[in-house]
Amino acid sequence: MFYSFVRAVVALALRLFYRVKVNAPPAEPEGPVMFVGNHPNGLIDPALIFILTRRHVTFLAKEPLFRIPVIGWLLRGLGALPVYRKQDDPSQMGKNEGTLEAARGALVEGRAITLFPEGKSHSEPSLAELKTGAARIALGAAKQGAPVRIVPVGLTYADKNLFYSEVLIEMGTPIEVKDFLPADAAGEGDSVRGLTERIAEGLRAVTLNLDKWEDLPLIQLAEQLFAFRNKEAKDPERLRNWARGLQLFRAAEPERFEQVRAEMMSYHRRLELVRADPGDLALEYRTGPVARFVVKNLLLLVFGMPLFALGLGLFYVPYLFPRWVSRKSELDIQATVKFLAALVISLAWWGVLTVGAWLWRGAPLGLPVLLGVPPLALFTLYFSERWQVLLHDVSVFFTLGNRVRLKARLLTEGERLAAEVEKLAGEYKPRLGQGGASLAVVAEQ
Repeated sequence: MFYSFVRAVVALALRLFYRVKVNAPPAEPEGPVMFVGNHPNGLIDPALIFILTRRHVTFLAKEPLFRIPVIGWLLRGLGALPVYRKQDDPSQMGKNEGTLEAARGALVEGRAITLFPEGKSHSEPSLAELKTGAARIALGAAKQGAPVRIVPVGLTYADKNLFYSEVLIEMGTPIEVKDFLPADAAGEGDSVRGLTERIAEGLRAVTLNLDKWEDLPLIQLAEQLFAFRNKEAKDPERLRNWARGLQLFRAAEPERFEQVRAEMMSYHRRLELVRADPGDLALEYRTGPVARFVVKNLLLLVFGMPLFALGLGLFYVPYLFPRWVSRKSELDIQATVKFLAALVISLAWWGVLTVGAWLWRGAPLGLPVLLGVPPLALFTLYFSERWQVLLHDVSVFFTLGNRVRLKARLLTEGERLAAEVEKLAGEYKPRLGQGGASLAVVAEQ
């Protein structure tokens, strides 16, 4: 009961804090399953597993978290297992055997567990070297006859510390642990290393791995141009293929890569100046659609602005509080601090508003406040997002709508660059069979 309640509350709160997208098969994996994920965002990463699966999951978490008020209580209530790390306290590492045995036991019983084999949360643009603990636990359970499968889980954040930014949760292809069981004790080390590398491959397939963060705008522009040219929606899987192709291209033809990169980043900067993306360049402003756009959004402003203003006034303090408490936090845990602070202050503020209204005017005001605060908060979030979209659309209209020559030049250059990246995809297609993903994957999707 406690687990189900916490799971429901945390999953709902995460969907309010982020715009969560899930890419996973409709049928959940059954039997003994180990979910392994990349670890870019502190306690938010394991919390997202609540959204991915409805199964009761046993979490493995670093031991210092169990000593933090509230968080430690929650972890113990959820049945999480402590992991004693060398960097925290070398003298405590002997206790890990009990944790590993409990994790193996959970798998043998057919349950699901979750851990993050990088061993730490970090903000690097690619996976860190994986620890071997996940492989050891899985192989230990498989030796006892459990049909263990390891499921890679990729967590890709648009901006992990920004409220209501996008996060993609993607489930990869399950790994059958039995295929890595050693023939004898002498081969155990090779089995552990082989399975660890297979886990790394699975995670790389569902995560965005870059040499450096400066490459992110480049691959995002490549994806935007491709989606625009082929009249398709942007696809996070293609974005990862662009990242792999970029690495291959840079290594094979560094001079040509720098030339293409310079052209694309120059184009990217010009699009930023007019606050547009390639898809905006194809818009045609006809009188009828423009009139309908104006009327629809005027009605939204007339009827929605009073409620939005009320929401801003009521929720201004809980909106600013998470930013204030997280201002000195390390980058890897900023989102965790913001999320927990927002969750606590939102519930507390709801209670304060309800009690205050009840004491002031009794049930006639207290009851409407009790029932009305949550939908008003959701509407305020919706209106805020819609307002940002509206401002973007209006900005593009006034920047490009009456500047035909500028729009035509940007469109022509965008089409040329889109053709260039597709040409590169075709050239690198033969290298796919040599163990490296490339831009050619993109061209075939």
